[in-house]
Amino acid sequence: MSDQSADRDILKAKLNQETAKASWKELQPFFARGQTVYVAPELDLIEVALAFSEDQADTLALWRDKGQVDKVTDDQAGQWFESDQALWTVVVMPWVLVQPVQVQ
Repeated sequence: MSDQSADRDILKAKLNQETAKASWKELQPFFARGQTVYVAPELDLIEVALAFSEDQADTLALWRDKGQVDKVTDDQAGQWFESDQALWTVVVMPWVLVQPVQVQ
């Protein structure tokens, strides 16, 4: 295994350990500062966090163009506030990546 691959695995494990569930209401201060980023449910939250950590601009642009990764909108925030939405979160400074918890 290359050093780069090992470093990536360590970062991935670290991000996975830092993932937590939070209610949207708890995340309001971060939204108010423009720091919350929506991650679509079909994406792997940890892979997106890795892309942010590694500054994978091309990958992030592709997701953004597809509407899968972008700053949380006022509409999303309002809906999540009303429904008390639970979200998976992971911090990649200065961003808080959020992904709605899917109800089974």
